[in-house]
Amino acid sequence: MNLSGVLFFPVTPFDADGGLAEEVLAEHIRQGMEHGPGGVFVACGTGEFSALSEAEHARAVRVAAEVVGGRVPVFAGAGGPLGTALTQARAAREAGADGLLLMPPYLAQGPGHGFAAYVAAVAAELPVIVYQRGSVVLEPEAVVELAGLPGVIGLKDGVGDIDRMQRIVLAVRETYPDFLFFNGLPTAELTMPAYRGIGVELYSSAVFAFAPEIALAYLNGDERLLTGFYAPLVRLRGKVPGYPVALVKAGVRLRGLDVGAVRPPLVEPTEEHLAELEQLIKTGLELAAS
Repeated sequence: MNLSGVLFFPVTPFDADGGLAEEVLAEHIRQGMEHGPGGVFVACGTGEFSALSEAEHARAVRVAAEVVGGRVPVFAGAGGPLGTALTQARAAREAGADGLLLMPPYLAQGPGHGFAAYVAAVAAELPVIVYQRGSVVLEPEAVVELAGLPGVIGLKDGVGDIDRMQRIVLAVRETYPDFLFFNGLPTAELTMPAYRGIGVELYSSAVFAFAPEIALAYLNGDERLLTGFYAPLVRLRGKVPGYPVALVKAGVRLRGLDVGAVRPPLVEPTEEHLAELEQLIKTGLELAAS
């Protein structure tokens, strides 16, 4: 599957009554597509995957697939209990998605071959990128096993252990040279130099959702953005749990599209932090344009 450049993770808009705002989601994705992302990952972490009902998830995926219209791959989030993950996977397939980003199952944990069976069951529905984070922290041998499963096409790393990831990349590419690896840390641009050093080029750009101009300027080599924009954004992100999503949604609103608030247990940024984010966006856009 051809995935390249910046990967777009849209937020999930909610209306004044708290329901899914499908037309706003369509507009959000249309605006993002104008900047040429390499793929669209809908109803994933930035899209408040854990806060969506199964019906909302299916509708969000259908909107994304219709707007994208086959121009780039569309991936949907899936995960949680196996029954839920399979329902999401089947609905995503029917809605026109090309693949799944498989979140870690929660509460129930088993040995490695149990996790492999979980992944294999979901990958029977659509191609899967496994998300390593939280309770799922894999050894190289386990990733080699996963890479050999039908339908498993990649690993997204949300742990940030460079030593582990280097060993994983080396082990997997000996046998599966086309297997995909992604930097999936919350503000991935800050760590991309390190990941590129171990052979991981693809990454999730949360910033693309609200400031694609900045994301593309960095992709094109403007490393001034690391000091002037990304590092301060990471400091702001670390001030409150849940800000990796809440700040992105606030950023979309600051750029003029009313995508509503985040759902609990996430919380909205404070006025002070909103002002800081607004100034950061202004600085980033100025750097990207100069």
